[in-house]
Formats: sequence, C-alpha cells, structure tokens
Amino acid sequence: MNENTLNSLSYPQIQKNVADCALSYLGKRYARELKPMVDAHLIEIRLEETAEAAALIRFGASIPLPSLDGMETIMDLLGTGYLFSERDFSHLAQFLRSCAQLMKYMEGKSGAAPTVSRYAASMILIEPLLSEIERCIHSGRIQDQASKELIRIRKKMTVNEERMKRKLDSLVSKHRSIMQEHVISQRGGRTVLPIKKEFRKQVKGSVLDESGSGQTVYIEPVELVSLQMELAALQAEESREEMRILGDLTSLAESYNREIALNTETVGVMDFLFAKAKYAATMDGRTVRVNKQGHISLQRARHPFMGSSMVPLDFAIGRTYSSLIITGPNTGGKTVALKTLGLLTLMMQSGLLIPVEEGGEMAVYNEVAVDIGDGQSMEQALSTFSAHIRNMIGILEQANTSTLVLIDEMASGTDPGEGVGLSIAMLEELHSRGATVVATTHFGEIKHFAAATPGFENARMEFDTVSLQPLYRLRIGEAGESYAYSIALKLGMPQRIIERSKSLSDQSISRDRTFVFTSPPLETPALTPDRSVAESVSPAELSRKNQSKQSKDSIGLHKKTTPRESDTPAPAKNFRKGDRVYAAYLNQSGIVCDVEDSRGNIGVMLRGRKVKIHKKRLTLHISANELYPGDNYDLDIVLETKENRKKRKLMGRKHVEGLQIELPSEE
Repeated sequence: MNENTLNSLSYPQIQKNVADCALSYLGKRYARELKPMVDAHLIEIRLEETAEAAALIRFGASIPLPSLDGMETIMDLLGTGYLFSERDFSHLAQFLRSCAQLMKYMEGKSGAAPTVSRYAASMILIEPLLSEIERCIHSGRIQDQASKELIRIRKKMTVNEERMKRKLDSLVSKHRSIMQEHVISQRGGRTVLPIKKEFRKQVKGSVLDESGSGQTVYIEPVELVSLQMELAALQAEESREEMRILGDLTSLAESYNREIALNTETVGVMDFLFAKAKYAATMDGRTVRVNKQGHISLQRARHPFMGSSMVPLDFAIGRTYSSLIITGPNTGGKTVALKTLGLLTLMMQSGLLIPVEEGGEMAVYNEVAVDIGDGQSMEQALSTFSAHIRNMIGILEQANTSTLVLIDEMASGTDPGEGVGLSIAMLEELHSRGATVVATTHFGEIKHFAAATPGFENARMEFDTVSLQPLYRLRIGEAGESYAYSIALKLGMPQRIIERSKSLSDQSISRDRTFVFTSPPLETPALTPDRSVAESVSPAELSRKNQSKQSKDSIGLHKKTTPRESDTPAPAKNFRKGDRVYAAYLNQSGIVCDVEDSRGNIGVMLRGRKVKIHKKRLTLHISANELYPGDNYDLDIVLETKENRKKRKLMGRKHVEGLQIELPSEE
C-alpha cells in the first residue's frame, strides 16, 4: 500500500496500538511491521485466528504466554561463539519451561481454538537442554554438582575458609585494643585488620591501604598470607571450572539452535496474535466476510479512534453502484465517513477485527488511494488545487478494478465551474476503469451527475433542520445540502446579508460558462474514455444548434467554442411542464416535471429520476407544444416510470390517442 494512504488514514497509530498490547519484543516488532495484505485467502485465515484468540480472551482465559525476557540477546548471540552467563541460562531455562506449559495448555483448547492451537503444537520440547541447565544452574549460580572437579575445589575452599575464620578470630582477640573498629575488612580481595595508625608497628604484616583521614591503616597479618594465597589459587581453579561448565552448556544450547529459534518465533507470533485480539476487545471488534468483487456492506461501523462517541455508520457499495457521492454540511461527518471506510479496509486486510456489527462484508483491494486534506506545501510551493491534482494524477495511474478511491471535497480549490467539469470527467474515468469510488462534495452539479448516471449513487449526512445540528448519520440514496445559509443565520449572520448572498448566488449562476462533454448527438448520449475532456459552449450557441437539430439529416460532434464566440449569455427562459430541456453539464436531456420554485430551481425527469436543476443551467430542446400538439395531453403519463407505464398502458392510449408522444429515455 502507498505510504501516503497509510499516513492519511492514520494507519501507523493502529500499529502502535497493537504493539502496546503485546508483551514480548517479538510481538511488538511484528505489530510495528503490520501491513495490509492483498491475498483474500490469507486474510480470511488471519481473521479467523484473531477471532479465535479474541474468543479465548472474551471467555476469561488466561493464556500462559512465555516471557521472552533475555531471549533477544540469546537469539542474537547464539551460534556466534559467545559464552553465555549463568543469568542467560536462567532466562533460557525459564523460557523452555514456559514453552512446555503453553503447549500443554493449548492442547486442551484445540477444540475451541484449533487454528491458534496449531501454533503451540508446532513448538518443540527441548527436555535434554532444560534438564542439563537445571542440573548445573540454580538461582543464577552454578551448582556444586555441575561437575566432580567443581565439588572437589569447593570442598577445599570451604576447609580453607574455616581455617582463616579461626585465625582471624584469634587475631581480633589479640589486637582488639589497638583496632580502630572490631570489623574485618577486605582490601584488593584480601582480608585485613583496621589498626590505629599509631599502633601499626605492633602488628606484623603488610599495609595494604589507609583511611581517608590517615588515622586507620589496613594491615594483612603475616599469619593470613599463606592461607589467602591458597584461597586465591582455589578461586582461580573454581573460575576455570565454571567457565568450562558454561562452555559445555553453551555448546549444548547451540546444538538446539533451530528448535530454540522456532519456539521463540512461535511465541512471538502468538504474542502478536493475542495482541490483535486484545486490541479488538478494546473496541468490540468483529470479523467480516471477505470478497474480491468490490462488495462492501457494513452496519454500525465506527472509527476505531472515536469509539462510542461516534454515531455508527451504515454503509454499502459495490452491487448496484460502485461510485458513491456523499454530500452534506461542513462538520457533518463526511470526511469521518471516508476515513472510517478507508481505515477499516486497511485493518481488515491486516487481519484485524473491526468495530462493526456481526454479518458485515468487505472487499479486498490491491490499492487504497486517497485524496484527503488540502495538501498545501510551502516547501514545494503547492497550492490546494495543485496538491489535489497531483494526488488525482497519482490515483489515475493506479486505478483499476481492484482499487478503492477515497476523495474528499471534489472540485475544491479552483474555479467552481472548471472544478466541477474536471471532477465529473475524473469520476467518469475512474468508473470506466472499474474502481470503487467514494467522494464528498458540496457542488450540486456533481450530485445531479450522480443521480442521472448508471453506476453512481448519492448519499447524504443527515442534518436536523430545526436545531441546525448535524446528526452524523449516513443515508444512501439521497443527495444532501450544505445548509450554509441556515448555519450562518443561526450563528448570528444578519438576515439582510443572507438575502443579499442568495441574490448574488442566483445571479452568478447566469454568468457561469456552461460546459458539455464531447459526445454523439443529444438523442443518444454516450461517453467514451478518450472523449472525456470538457469543452466550453455558450448557451446561445447550444440553443441554436438544438432548435435546428430536427431539420438536419445527421449531426456531428459539437463545435468547440470559446467565451469570445459568445458576446452575451442566452436570456433566461420560462420553462413549463412538458418541455424537453437539455442539461449541458450532465450531457443529458429530460422532461420538465415541476415548475420553477422561489430559488429558480426546476424539477427535471432524467432517466426516470427527478432532479432539481437551476433554470440557468438548462436550455430548451423541444417545447411542450411541439412535443404534444393540442392541449389534451396528460403529463403524468409522459413522466411515469417504466413499471407504471405497463400498468397504465391502455389509459395512456386513451389520453393521447392519435398523438405522437416522445417519452424520456428509460436507460
């Protein structure tokens, strides 16, 4: 997966959260290296084993995972000739004992967690090594019975120490009056007496040290010299024998190098597996069905970082439509919905359980491409629009049937007219490549495009129009509004400014250049992948061409024009029900079904769906009088859906008997 995608969707935080749930250095390492997979079968296996581990934890099982304390050093140095210490072998012995305990425990759980149990079953008992370590080392010290030679040496040392103790007791009793304190001291590994400086000549021996004040000298009595030399020699023999024993243990451990490595890796994997299960428990994660057909169906999905504070999201895509356009007010949850879908997809493909209801289904994608955030960069001199375009170029380079594309705020950062045209062209291109697309926008033209185009669907974030508060619920199948005026009014914006803004907004629409896509004639609208570039055509020129269309035997592609070819925009027309009109930016024609409202929006039936389009965006194609000569036509019959026509076929014939009626396209 692209690193930009992982960072944009906060995937590194997921890695950190899983690592925090791990106990061992290997479990934490595997968590930090966690990446989304693209093999659907492997993902299913990982989800299944994580679900098994989560079930064990959910039912209160306490898994006896071995501690890997000290094992990192052992695994790094094993086989390098390094001589392990008593402490190292204590860690190794504890690890081997814990492995045996885990194997026995998981054997009893093979019915409830067969996949997880197989990990433990793959481990190997190393009894000979464990027995030898326990025979030779206890509590971090080499035992006397580690070898016969060590027993002999330590017995002689014990005899020597007893003789020295008796001699010291005699010397202390003899020199008690001239000793600075009645405590035996050690200097340089030798036993000495603390004698007052002025009496040092009364004790035969060597001065090895004196106090900081100079009032005390530390003397080794001559009576102890021979005993201490003998003890030093025995200690050297003991050290050599201990080194030999540690060397033999190290060689034995190296002979089990493969088995120790296998057990260590398995424990690390199981620690990582139960870390995923623990993290799933913190957010009530569930498993989902996996497919490669682009089908997503989730109920009560939540962003893992928001938990119960988030209103659950119901989401579906991939069956009747593969592109979803989400609209709604600012702070209404559109971006959160995008990030939730993207992050849950990455988590699922990483074998992690996700916070959704049981029975969910998710698709596996080779790539998840995102354009979220404005991407401005002062260092690279990138504007918001430039950053969006750079991201979109990268998305287009990799988009195919196995790509999930998430785009936030389409058509932002540039002229709205040009931005809308470019956005629709990119949506068409992504759709033609079979990508799954979820995008957010505030522009009505894109909503209308989605409503009128097969394979696209609208959705909106619900908004309470009374309290003017977002509800954060996603409703698929409906287009939303931005509620900019209502929100501004509630926040204290003066009413006169709101009214003036509405007036300016309506006037500005008439000044926008209308764009259409190069296409075949209006009667059979179609787009081809290599003809998706928007062309500017003045409304007056378009109207003139439409009116002369019926008199021509054939029509070629629309002639390209520039703003200079049209000195003034076409005057606004008063449309009536039954007029056949053309929406250039959708490259579709339809029938007027609702008259103009107070804001200049007109209801138009496009391909069996009613959409609201501002009158400035429409041009008259064929008037109702031309379409339906006479006054006795029934518009309801003209506008009814395909299903209703079958039911009312006879009635329609009675109403329009003898008339030639052109009905909307049923594509």
